[in-house]
Amino acid sequence: MSLSEDPDLQPILFGLFLSMYLVTVLGNLLIILAVSSDSHLHTPMYFFLSNLSFVDMGFISTTVPKMLMNIQTHNRVISYTGCLTQTSLFGIFVCMDDMLLTVMAYDRFVAICHPLHYTVIMNPRLCGFLTLVSFLLSLLDSQLHNLMILQITSFKDVKISSFFCDPSQLLNLSCSDNFSDNIVKYFLAAIYGLFPISGIFFSYYKIIASILRIPSSGGKYKVFSTCGSHLAVVCLFYGTVVGVYLSSAVSHSPRKGAVASVMYTVVTPMLNPFIYSLRNRDIKNALRRLHSRIFHS
Repeated sequence: MSLSEDPDLQPILFGLFLSMYLVTVLGNLLIILAVSSDSHLHTPMYFFLSNLSFVDMGFISTTVPKMLMNIQTHNRVISYTGCLTQTSLFGIFVCMDDMLLTVMAYDRFVAICHPLHYTVIMNPRLCGFLTLVSFLLSLLDSQLHNLMILQITSFKDVKISSFFCDPSQLLNLSCSDNFSDNIVKYFLAAIYGLFPISGIFFSYYKIIASILRIPSSGGKYKVFSTCGSHLAVVCLFYGTVVGVYLSSAVSHSPRKGAVASVMYTVVTPMLNPFIYSLRNRDIKNALRRLHSRIFHS
C-alpha cells in the first residue's frame, strides 16, 4: 500500500524519502568512519555505537529503496521471494537495534556504577561476544517469524496494509488462530520486548541511584551527560514503536498505520546520528579531525 494515492504527491514523497535515505546513510557512515579512524574512540561505547550505525543503515535500506522504486515505476507489487527476504532482513535489523540499545545501557551501567572495573569487565572479548549474541538472537527471531508466515498457504494476490512487508501485517493474513503460533508470538514478545526494556530500566535505575550519591550538581550533570544521547535514542526508538502499535490498535485506518510506521522505520535511523553527533563532544572532535585529515592531506 502506498502512503498516498494522490498523483501530485508522488514526486514530493519520492524526493522526501530519497533525501531522508541519503541523510541516514551519510550520517551513519560518518559515525562509523569517525569511530574507526580515531584511536580516542576505540572504546566499548563507541564500538557499540558504530555497530548501531551499521544496523540503522541496513534497517532503512530494507524498506526505503523498494518504496522509492514503487513510487517511480507506479507499481506496488512485490514477489513472494522478495517479500520473505524483506521480512527476514527487517526482523534481523529491528531486533539488532533492540539488542544493541540494551547492550549499550549495560555498558553505561558498568561505566558509571563500576568505573574502576570498567576496562576489565568491558574487555574486547565481551564486547564482541555481546554483539555476536545480539546478532544470533535477531536471526532466531527473524527465522521464527518466517516459519509462522510460511504456514500461511493463501499467499498470492494479497494486499499488505503497509509500504513494506511488515511481519506483523503478514501474520494478520492468517485465517487460523493457531494456538502454537500464539505461544510463539508471546514468547518472542517476552524475549525481544519485555527483557530488553527491563534490562534498560534496571540499568538506568542503578545509574540514577549512583548519580544521586554524587555531592556536586556539576558532577551529577557530567556523569549523566554520558548517558544523554543513549537515553534520547532509546526513548525515540521505543516511543515510536509503541506509538505505531497503539495507533494501529486505536485507529482501524490502514493508511494511518502505514504513515505511523514511517516514524520508526525511517525517521528513527535518520535522527540517531544527529543525536549522537550533536550531544557528544568526542564525536564532534573526531568528525573535525576526520574532516581536516581528508581536506588537508
